[in-house]
Amino acid sequence: MSDSPRQDPLHGITLKTVVTQLVEKYGWDELAQRIKIKCFTKDPSINSSLKFLRKTAWARQKVEALYLASKWKDKHG
Repeated sequence: MSDSPRQDPLHGITLKTVVTQLVEKYGWDELAQRIKIKCFTKDPSINSSLKFLRKTAWARQKVEALYLASKWKDKHG
C-alpha cells in the first residue's frame, strides 16, 4: 500500500491548466508582478510560458505555489 494520506495537491492537473487558470484569474500584467519571470513580461503566451516552465524548476515551483495559494483562497476566503 503505497498510497500516502497526503496526496500531491497538483496530481492530475497539467501545467497548461495551471498557467491558463492563473492568466484567467490575474491576467499577464498582474501575473508578471507576482512572479518576476520574462515569459510573463515579454510577449507572454501560454505556449512560451509552458516551454520555459518545463525547463526551469524554480520558476515552475513559484507558479505552482501561486496556483495552490489562489485555489486555497478561493475555497476558504
